[in-house]
Amino acid sequence: MYWQFDRIVWKRGPEANAPVERVNAVPDDLIGSRRVLRTATHLTRSADGTEFFIDLGFEMQWIFGSLPVNGSDFRLWHRFDRLYNHAQFSPTDSDEVLFAEENHPDPITGLTFPITNRLRIIRRGGQPRPILRTPEWVAHEWWDADGQHVWCVWGNETWRVRVADGEVETIAFPRHCWHSHSSRDGRRIVGDSNNGFFRGCASMVHFMNRDTGKTVVVAEHAERTDYAGRHYHIGPHPRFCCNDQYVVFTTTVRGEIDVALVPTADLLRATS
Repeated sequence: MYWQFDRIVWKRGPEANAPVERVNAVPDDLIGSRRVLRTATHLTRSADGTEFFIDLGFEMQWIFGSLPVNGSDFRLWHRFDRLYNHAQFSPTDSDEVLFAEENHPDPITGLTFPITNRLRIIRRGGQPRPILRTPEWVAHEWWDADGQHVWCVWGNETWRVRVADGEVETIAFPRHCWHSHSSRDGRRIVGDSNNGFFRGCASMVHFMNRDTGKTVVVAEHAERTDYAGRHYHIGPHPRFCCNDQYVVFTTTVRGEIDVALVPTADLLRATS
């Protein structure tokens, strides 16, 4: 398992006594004495397994780059003067990264500059560019397993977008999507929803079988006022994992913040 804390990427094996090991870290001389806001939104590994991608934010700069797994030097890709995040390595191309234009809270003026065209792509050594043909305020993007498409949500729709030319395939979903994810073949979709977003809001998780057109509610979460506030991010955020064998999501169904795994086979039987 790999994870990021502060400016360091760590790892450990699954054995009970496996040691925690330091993989690599953002160099101190890149940051100096500036306050770090974020190191990585999504910690993703390159297709060749040699790097992790970093979308570093500190003070008035946002820096994209990669940290080699072997502990060698940080590799700078691009500097931005506004907030971009959700950077994710392509599953098939170690030189391509999907990322998002985010609402930008300006630290000088106090103004917030909204999203105008969220879906973006950058190639190593190149300049960033938008993916969609016309600017759209979509949400929660992820890569398709083929590396040629990306997905996102827009209202109660899930979009599959071709990176090369921005062509959009639209898939209707039964509820307004908050976060979503697709199976590797794109035939199953999970998503979460709410009736009014705030940290700790009531939420639901849905599973949709595109082959049958049926949907099942996977979980329902009551409002949690004890976990409200900006420091808690307990939305379900469901996604497929372990080669689509499971759907994993954050849950509070047992009265505490926890992680749930649901076998995809059970969901397929429920929507057959």
